[in-house]
Amino acid sequence: MMLGWQFKQRVAMLLTLLLALCSPAVAEFYIYEGPDGQRFISDKPMQRDGYRLQHQRQDVKYAGHLMAGRERTIANQASGFYDHYIRRSSERFGLDPALVKAVIRVESNFNPYAVSPKGARGLMQLMPTTAAQYQEYDLFSPVANIDVGARHLSYLLERYASDVTLALAAYNAGESNVERYGGVPPFRETQNYVKKVKRYHALYSNYF
Repeated sequence: MMLGWQFKQRVAMLLTLLLALCSPAVAEFYIYEGPDGQRFISDKPMQRDGYRLQHQRQDVKYAGHLMAGRERTIANQASGFYDHYIRRSSERFGLDPALVKAVIRVESNFNPYAVSPKGARGLMQLMPTTAAQYQEYDLFSPVANIDVGARHLSYLLERYASDVTLALAAYNAGESNVERYGGVPPFRETQNYVKKVKRYHALYSNYF
């Protein structure tokens, strides 16, 4: 078991070195996960059944960590690691990236493998039923999770006429509860959630 782990570490380090030496600074690379759970790097996007995009980046600094599945380690060392994905999805759906990052901070504390007791998954803690509405099922992929979470948040903001408070309440407690109580539900968890996201939103606004 230890030999296999060491082998993966050496391969990941070698790939990182090769990318750094052989690729232009602006070259983009893609990390996919196959049906057997193994990861590999490609210099081009691909469409193959069973192969899921995990990362799409230009900075090769963390390629070794990504190949070894150590996203959590990177996030602990670099709080801006997911900013590239956050910016891209925010631009796509017309959102403030600081708000999306604030939701991720409160929902999962940047842990792409987080699973709640109720079954919410990934960085933005999406329920599988919610993600299925957008035809997405790989909620442990940071790329897919942020994209679907941003899309859902955009939908909620549109539904509640850009009212961030109501959109966040619905993200946490569900639209039916917001409708039932005519505003933020009287749940301590939801009320604290809205306050925390707003606090981090103000903090992250200085970085975008």
